[in-house]
Amino acid sequence: MTTTEAQQFFVAAMAPEHRVDPYPLYAEWRERAHMHRVDDDTWLVLGHAEVTASLRHPRLSSNEERSTQHQRELAAGREVIPLAPSLLFMDPPDHTRLRGLVSRAFTPRRVEDLRARTADLVDELLHGLGGEVDLISTLAYPLPVKVICALLGVPEEDEATFSAWSKVLARSIDPSILRSPEIEAQIAVAGEELSAYMEGLVARREAAPAADLISGLLAVEAEGDRISHAELIDLTMLLLVAGHETTVNLIGNGTLALLGHPDQRGPLDAGIDELLRYDSPVQMNIRVATEDVEIAGEPIPAGAELILVLAAANRDPSAFARPDELLLGRDARRHVAFGGGIHHCLGAALARMEGQLAIGGLLARFPDVRLAGEPELRPTFTLRGLEHLPVAL
Repeated sequence: MTTTEAQQFFVAAMAPEHRVDPYPLYAEWRERAHMHRVDDDTWLVLGHAEVTASLRHPRLSSNEERSTQHQRELAAGREVIPLAPSLLFMDPPDHTRLRGLVSRAFTPRRVEDLRARTADLVDELLHGLGGEVDLISTLAYPLPVKVICALLGVPEEDEATFSAWSKVLARSIDPSILRSPEIEAQIAVAGEELSAYMEGLVARREAAPAADLISGLLAVEAEGDRISHAELIDLTMLLLVAGHETTVNLIGNGTLALLGHPDQRGPLDAGIDELLRYDSPVQMNIRVATEDVEIAGEPIPAGAELILVLAAANRDPSAFARPDELLLGRDARRHVAFGGGIHHCLGAALARMEGQLAIGGLLARFPDVRLAGEPELRPTFTLRGLEHLPVAL
């Protein structure tokens, strides 16, 4: 994506005046139009109805390599890093087949079995804390790492190494204009090292299965079909990174929102969706038209790229009354923080459960928790979250 207006949007969103609160910027663009055609092949989509329709449209692909812009760059001889094979970027029938197989192992029961372990982890991480602490390093980051590693069977002693790879790989889904050559090089190295690590872990589970998701994926079979070795490596890398990076942001962003709205503290069973809507851990998705289509009356040519600003859709007043207010009592289930359609987040139930237990556990143990300094944002756009959140317990 190299369009001038799209570049302006992302540069503005990352500017200091918008980093802390990008939502007025989104509102300004959304009020001008829910869909902006920023050139012949690129649209910026900010309205809730338009984003929802795009997420569910059967003729829109999540594979950016199918875009006219990508093909143009290839034809011009520009070096383009290929997308890693991943459920995130697959289309049917490959996506249908692989997601169906994964769903047989990644069951609601398996997630629910982690609830007691997650509650214990929250208690362990909060135990003994007092005074001023960084909530990201003490709770928001270690909890999802420990949960996803326990789910997949990653040894506890490897959690820190995995976290370092994951932080780097989180930048790989940012718009290209926000990634320098140095960042690209770091992403490549982290991807290679994590892939090699997962090769070793999968080999150990092939030799000696255990009660974890990798072993479950190795055993799953449907109508004679199984997940291949290469597919399993790609899947576990995706689950390890996507399975915790977004949850870190949910816990951090959600806690910060509640610290600024003490009147809204209460049960989080349904309120977790309002926290997801209010400050979305994932700010945008990409879709590409595989043929000429129409979205909300707007003709979209084949090969066009649609930049779906999920966070803008979640603050659309046509979908949510008083959208800039945090209201835990509202029904926010229409939010698009988990995407939608066939690519709706596979780990949504796991993320909700971790968010409820982490934020709920914090507020139950420390009801008078308050900010103790200026929060520091992570240097990413697509995954919006905090690097540091200083609080006084």
